[in-house]
Amino acid sequence: MSHPHPELGLPPELPDGALRVVALGGLGEIGRNMSVLEHAGRLLVIDCGVLFPEDHQPGVDLILPDFDYLHGRLDDIEAIVLTHGHEDHIGAVPYLLRLREDIPLVGSQLTLAFVEAKLREHRITPLTLAVREGQVERLGVFECEFVAVNHSIPDALAVAVRTGAGTVLHTGDFKMDQLPLDGRVTDLRAFARLGEAGVDLFMVDSTNAEVPGFVASEREIGPVLDGVFATSERSIVVASFASHVHRVQQVLDAAHTHGRRVALVGRSMVRNMTIAAELGHLHVPDGVLIDVKKVDTVPDDEIVLMCTGSQGEPMAALSRIANRDHKISVGPGDTVILASSLIPGNENAVYRVINGLTRLGARVVHGGNAKVHVSGHASAGELLYCYNILRPRNVMPVHGEARHLVANAALAVRTGVPADHVVVAEDGVVVDLVEGRARVVGAVPCGYVYVDGASVGEIGEVELKDRRILGEEGFVSIFVVVDSATGKVLSEPQIQTRGFAEQDAVFDDIRPQIVAAVEDAARGGSADTYQLQQVVRRIVGRWVSGRLRRRPMIIPVVVEA
Repeated sequence: MSHPHPELGLPPELPDGALRVVALGGLGEIGRNMSVLEHAGRLLVIDCGVLFPEDHQPGVDLILPDFDYLHGRLDDIEAIVLTHGHEDHIGAVPYLLRLREDIPLVGSQLTLAFVEAKLREHRITPLTLAVREGQVERLGVFECEFVAVNHSIPDALAVAVRTGAGTVLHTGDFKMDQLPLDGRVTDLRAFARLGEAGVDLFMVDSTNAEVPGFVASEREIGPVLDGVFATSERSIVVASFASHVHRVQQVLDAAHTHGRRVALVGRSMVRNMTIAAELGHLHVPDGVLIDVKKVDTVPDDEIVLMCTGSQGEPMAALSRIANRDHKISVGPGDTVILASSLIPGNENAVYRVINGLTRLGARVVHGGNAKVHVSGHASAGELLYCYNILRPRNVMPVHGEARHLVANAALAVRTGVPADHVVVAEDGVVVDLVEGRARVVGAVPCGYVYVDGASVGEIGEVELKDRRILGEEGFVSIFVVVDSATGKVLSEPQIQTRGFAEQDAVFDDIRPQIVAAVEDAARGGSADTYQLQQVVRRIVGRWVSGRLRRRPMIIPVVVEA
């Protein structure tokens, strides 16, 4: 297997007739999925998603793929093909279209409807091409055939891209539920047909590659939800992804069975389910849905609240409910159902919410104590079937952390794919398909791009480090006035702190040292206020580290008078 290395240099010029694949996100992480295919001087983008921040990225709203690789080549992009409507595959589309608004978007009807609703908020009117399974479209030098796949959102598609260099099959996110709620199974007959014709590069979902066997059917969730509803005494709150149409359908059905009404909570949940209902993917029983504003008119034992926040997101409805910062409250007798799996990295946030709800007296039902969710990603058994059906010449695992990618690569090798034809890459690593062989040929810069309020890409690791220090270590400001002629300190240094348990008086011991250090530096020729500020920073930093065992942000201000 080919493994990327930090010492990889920039890739050489793409040979004539070859195909280049550059993943700008989604390899080595769960989120930010985006791959760029290049052939004959033209580009095809597959997916363009976001990554949600973790605790060590304070203040960040979203993390985007790094579009720098595309700068100067935006006019070469034929289209953006979107495999399905989850945020980690479509969330960054508005930010790419800001750079070139007329890039065509290609995807299923539901996927495009979700994207268009998002783009309206950014005041962008896109060019779109709706496709469905079995359809073949020529997008410049790329011929794309779309294949039905089953996932945790309706209307998901894999895409087979035919070029002069060979055929690439990108699964998007998929699983092989044989009894899906909407009856739309992953089209293994199409996979077999593509395999017979020859798949030169198989880019395949890796998220569950470490999990043995097969993912359970979505239909197994219905009876569990039904049992929870039957034993719930008062109100029920169900948290799920705002795009999980199948789970919302099951909640609506269970509510209808038990004589309850359902209110959708949260703008994204209302928007997405309205779209899904309009397109026929969500079937709402008569009289079940009510406006959230009318919840107070319904008895507690007859209401279900469907909200976002299953991943512990701080601003989502469920977290705010747990923190008593929402108009909706829960207490003894209420039931909260977290109907989604844990995304890696979110564990602490989710358990924090579960503990908060439990303290309020609610019964919390989640994946750890009941089967209220099944994964949307193929497990090892399903992946083995795909490898044996397709018999791909080369494999490039995608969508997963490093352990998932490596586990998926091992499955490919076990089914007979030569180890040197399996490419384990990371974000930014460049893979060329030349004469039927895929190889790592270099790497391009591919960092995190942070969205922070209205700013995009304006904060980096330095600013995040400052935020972490402020949040974890506090800060100290020191104000010193010196005589511009003599360098003498004219008054006692003023010291203020934030985030310290100790009183400011603890800094009395350091004030004489600051005065002595500043005056010594001034006598030694350091008359510049910037140099004097650095002297103050060093003195205070050493003292705080040794005396208080802290490393706060230190802000010295030296003023001449």
